[in-house]
Amino acid sequence: MSWDCAVWHCNIVKNKEDAEILYKRLCEGDTSLIGPTQKIQDFYEELTAKHPEIDDISEEEIGDLDLCPWSVTFDKSEGHIIMSCVFSKADYVSDLIKELAQKHELSFYEPQNKHFIYN
Repeated sequence: MSWDCAVWHCNIVKNKEDAEILYKRLCEGDTSLIGPTQKIQDFYEELTAKHPEIDDISEEEIGDLDLCPWSVTFDKSEGHIIMSCVFSKADYVSDLIKELAQKHELSFYEPQNKHFIYN
């Protein structure tokens, strides 16, 4: 079981109902409501410097959840990132992603509880 969350840059989505719609559209590959921003790349670089993507670690490192808590490769565009982590790391990852999203002025959405933070 995995836990999912997303960050994005979109000035028109400001409530959790619209965030849920945008998240579903992003999962379907529709990025028409978001625009490119350097903030996504900066967020990504800071996050993966601490916790590299699963495709970027060695076979020996797979299973080291302190290094790589991710369950699959990120879904990423120039305006969003959807991340999935192993469920046992959900609380830690949630706190980390919220902190980095705020730092990089990106919105945060967690679909399991429909939790949304607009930045």
